[in-house]
Amino acid sequence: MIKELDRGIIEKERKQPKRRYLGASSLGDPCSRKLQYRYMNQEVDEGKEFPAKTLRIFGLGHTIEDMMIMYFRDAGFDLRTEKGGEQFGFETANGEVKGHIDGVICGGPLHMRYPMLWECKSASEKKFNEFVRKGVAESNPVYAAQVALYQAYMDLTENPCVFTVLNKNTSEIYIEMIPFDGELAQATSDKAVQIIKATQANDMLPRVAQNDDYFVCKWCEFRNTCWSKKEGAA
Repeated sequence: MIKELDRGIIEKERKQPKRRYLGASSLGDPCSRKLQYRYMNQEVDEGKEFPAKTLRIFGLGHTIEDMMIMYFRDAGFDLRTEKGGEQFGFETANGEVKGHIDGVICGGPLHMRYPMLWECKSASEKKFNEFVRKGVAESNPVYAAQVALYQAYMDLTENPCVFTVLNKNTSEIYIEMIPFDGELAQATSDKAVQIIKATQANDMLPRVAQNDDYFVCKWCEFRNTCWSKKEGAA
């Protein structure tokens, strides 16, 4: 029966329309070539599709986000997540780059400056504790770049982002107030432009490493595709 459940989960995922744009949430990834492959809608390597277990983890993250929305609203915060029935978001570069934010906190019971970008994540206990010890910028640079870019394009730069993480093991909540990092936002935006221009010119951007044993490459869904090409013609 579990195999049938897994099959249904995977089949549903395969039916989802492919992105035709660069997702702003992933632009902090250290490998521009991987992002370029995604932008090009390159098929992932055989056996590199997300398994059903991973897709369930993603689904759980969406459920936790709905819970956190309820918690904020029950506490009296004016948390807005939609406009006209659609998730808040932005697009730039003629629609080639798009981002969808979790929400905007427009008011609340605490004497704070509003509005503030709100981003919600969930994590295992090990990763949660890393967020607590090191903060978002050090423990997950991809998230840090995501926040900076969202603040910039949503015009929410004056006040910090409310970044929440829920511990999936203990249900503890970590909140970090992240001030706008203009340099990071600009660098991330520049990376997006570089990827778009390189793709339009049929040029592949450099790999993040010199060999495929590098830890980023080991987990990449395009590892075989990338390293099967000669660098000069990649």
